Parts: sequence; structure tokens; C-alpha cells
Amino acid sequence: MPSQRRDPEAGKDGLAVIVVGVDGGVRAQHAAAWASGLARRERALLVVVYVEPLGSAAYWSPIGMATAAEAANAFVAELHQLAVRYLDAAGISWELVHYRGDPAHGLEAVAEDRRADCIVVGRGGGVAKSLINDARRPVVVVP
Repeated sequence: MPSQRRDPEAGKDGLAVIVVGVDGGVRAQHAAAWASGLARRERALLVVVYVEPLGSAAYWSPIGMATAAEAANAFVAELHQLAVRYLDAAGISWELVHYRGDPAHGLEAVAEDRRADCIVVGRGGGVAKSLINDARRPVVVVP
């Protein structure tokens, strides 16, 4: 008798959705470049995610919060321009998500929402470690 268990990988060949975390750092740029190449080769949707960390000291006062939110929105606008310039030119399907909260939790939440096949992050820091320990899908850590 065949198993009644539904396997989300059943009938799948290759990757359909790749989530990559970006924060403006060099390691995140390496992760984005690697994930972009993978998305191009797999013809997968690349979901570029910036998680605005709300736990920083900038969010402890109304003035700091307004300044930090303005800076985050400007960074997301810059990310959008870069994605248009590079990803569109490479023929990569992409989406940009601005999430607020804990970076590791945010990346996993977006990946869950988009039914991503994997999450790609840069090496270093607690985000990669948290994802490796807690994510519900494969995590690729790029040096």
C-alpha cells in the first residue's frame, strides 16, 4: 500500500525558489552573487530579502526610530535599483522583500511563505548559525 505521507519534494526536479539574505555587507554581497548565479542556472525565482533589525539602539527613541526606518527604506530602494540593473540584465526572475524583525526568523518566515527550496546567507555572525540550527530547509552559507 502506498504511503499517505505528503512529501513536499515529491515530483520536484531542481530548485524553484531561492531566498537570499542581504544587509549591505561584503559577505551578503557574495551570498547574493552566488544565489543569483544559482537562480539563473536553475531558472528559479530569486527572493532577495532585507530584514530590518528592530532590536538596535536606534529604535529606542522616536527620533532614532524615524531615522533608522528612513535609512532602511533608502537601502531597500537602492537594492531595488541594483536588482533591476543586474538581475533583469541576467534574465533572472526576482522579488525584493523588506521584512522587519529578527534577521534569522525573518529569512525563515519569508522562505516559508514563498515555499523556498533553500536560504542563502553570507558567512559570519549569528544569522547563519541560527539558520543552520533552526531552519526548516537547506541553508547555504557562502564565504
